[in-house]
Amino acid sequence: MPRFSIIVPVFKVQGFLRECLDSVLSQSYTSFEVIAVDDRSPDSCPAILDGYAERDVRVRVLHLPENVGLGRARNAGLEEANGDYVLFLDSDDSYTPGLLAAVAARLESAGDPDILVFDHVRTHWWGRGGRSTAADLLAAAGTGTFDIRENPEYLHLFLVAWNKAYRRDFFLKHELRYAPGLYEDAPVTYRSMVLADSIACLERIGVEYRQRRQGAITKTPGRRHFDIFPQYEGLFAFLEGRPDLAWARPLLFERALDHMLFVLAREDRVTPADRPDFYREIRAFHARHLPDGFTLPDGWRGREMRLLATAPYASYAVARGLRDLRRVAGAGKRRVTRAVSQRAQRAWYGAQSRLPLDPHLAVYSAFSHRGVLGDPAAIHAKAREIAPHIKGVWVVQEDAVDSLPPGTDFVTPGSRRYHEVMARATYWVNNVNWPGTLAKRPGSVHLQTHQGTPLKYMAADLLTKPGARHGFDVPKMLWRADRWDYSLVANRHSELVWERAYPCHFTSLRTGSPRNDVLVNAGPEAGAAARARLGVPAGNTVVLYAPTRRDYRRGGHVDRIDLARFAADLGTGHTLVVRLHPSLAKGTARGMGLADLHRRGVLIDATDEPHVEEVMLAADVLVTDYSALMFDYANLDRPIVIHADDWGAYAASRGAYFDITADAPGHVSRSYRELAWLFTSGTWQDEESLRSRQGFRRRFCEFDDGQAAERVVRTLMLGEPVPGSAAATVPAPASARSLLDAR
Repeated sequence: MPRFSIIVPVFKVQGFLRECLDSVLSQSYTSFEVIAVDDRSPDSCPAILDGYAERDVRVRVLHLPENVGLGRARNAGLEEANGDYVLFLDSDDSYTPGLLAAVAARLESAGDPDILVFDHVRTHWWGRGGRSTAADLLAAAGTGTFDIRENPEYLHLFLVAWNKAYRRDFFLKHELRYAPGLYEDAPVTYRSMVLADSIACLERIGVEYRQRRQGAITKTPGRRHFDIFPQYEGLFAFLEGRPDLAWARPLLFERALDHMLFVLAREDRVTPADRPDFYREIRAFHARHLPDGFTLPDGWRGREMRLLATAPYASYAVARGLRDLRRVAGAGKRRVTRAVSQRAQRAWYGAQSRLPLDPHLAVYSAFSHRGVLGDPAAIHAKAREIAPHIKGVWVVQEDAVDSLPPGTDFVTPGSRRYHEVMARATYWVNNVNWPGTLAKRPGSVHLQTHQGTPLKYMAADLLTKPGARHGFDVPKMLWRADRWDYSLVANRHSELVWERAYPCHFTSLRTGSPRNDVLVNAGPEAGAAARARLGVPAGNTVVLYAPTRRDYRRGGHVDRIDLARFAADLGTGHTLVVRLHPSLAKGTARGMGLADLHRRGVLIDATDEPHVEEVMLAADVLVTDYSALMFDYANLDRPIVIHADDWGAYAASRGAYFDITADAPGHVSRSYRELAWLFTSGTWQDEESLRSRQGFRRRFCEFDDGQAAERVVRTLMLGEPVPGSAAATVPAPASARSLLDAR
């Protein structure tokens, strides 16, 4: 008996069907059967299904004698199911890699609950969307189980068939079946949720929910959307016969009205001509099923539901129209207020700029005001040590304030003090550009630290890569960079790249990267504290996997390897630590499996660790594709593996300053099989790896000697001789001045 029965109803989806079936059959977990129900599809779907059944014994095809619709097609598949759990998958959607293995593991850990709910992502015809509205609820559920009576908020989860695994015995015991017509998911979802003794959640994106440009029934206006009323009438008829579920009536009544009002408001569902009739049907439902003591929800939806008791459609339409008008007016008022505020801020900055610069004031920012991080943090720390008379103030976003180290002096962007500090500070230190609204004052010193050694094209070089520069205004970027006085570099490669990518008025400083001082000066026990905080078992070999974003994929996230498989193939005695590129931390990347694997202890997600240097110190080996992290990690003289299975696509879409596969810091794998072999054979740390790493370090860690931060502070802020032996001269293509000329 298979663990899962996956029921796929099929009708007129010949362009998407293969992708759907392949996403199931390619799953790493194999204890399942696919029951494909041909709902008398008039296109090539029947032949496609028969072809799959001939090639894979896990696929069974049920050809229905007549078209019965989505709900009854699911019922027909259910009659043929043999699995412990039943999953439904629409034939224009697809599973994400590793889903079934994650579902199986979660079911086992939860003791085989009645229902398991997982997440999804909307995939529009123009690209993938962001996190679903269910993401936070799924995360909050944790690792236990619950029931709806104690946790009614989980009725707000997406009410579809395909984001759940149902225990088949539970489904059959309660005679759960889908009714004909649209909105067939709602009564089955709500009945099952209130009947279930145990519900578990899986914080993982399991389904790519395709948003078709044409052909989606739910986005075709017409009278078919009135099907929502008999669907909910059936649900409440069921409740009438179950006095033990009286507690659920108010909850489901609120959910039903919310759903109906949602459909009413959608122009792609209910036509303007049909809206009065649709509204009258909602009012009739409201009158028939209003529970005693029903409490209206907060906000506009509650006010809408109150109108149902008294207001005809004309009054409701006026109320809704006025609400929309207020929303538009409010948005306009906010725009005007914002414009006035910006003018006032510029005026205040101008007034403060008429005061003398403060020679003992420095302002710092990192990663678009995300906190005390990176090179600016290292420079600030050294300035507090050897130049305590120079006051340092950080610019941080409101949501980053709580993460600041104790005693940090800070301002938030746009505040009155922010403009005072920016106008008076002599030293501006940042690893991104400052806002263009801040004019550079004569005598101020702008120091650009960058965010590492560049492999991929940057700034002006992106003009030849229209996809990669999407969303970036390169001329404006260079206009802001014209304010730079100094650009820090860790090697001659960076020096030449920044000169080319930013043809601006700055002098290059061969200081090394201040953030790398901690790596260069690290002792043999460095990283022990970080390993303990991350939860790495004592004695384990830590494999740090740090992938970068891809410009050839909308959103930037591409799963190049199966993380669960890699963690398993590394074997006992190894801990896989994953750190995503910062630009992917808030998107769907972690929901695709990383968050779930971290929760289950399969690996450690270190994406949110604020100081990447500590994560690097904890690692014994770095596996990356094209992340600039490799240039910093090379300072540790530890093995590096480059996984370059899509190097051609990456280089073509983004552009690269050199071929990392030819000048690599260690072994290069071009397939997962090669990557796994490097570790199982021990080759990742052989003599060839050492030789490659030594050459890479000589080229790209040239000026990193552990004194970079001190060199910056003494040179720029104290005007003292340069300590250490790094870099004798600095070419200055746009300036004749160099503070690091040979003395």
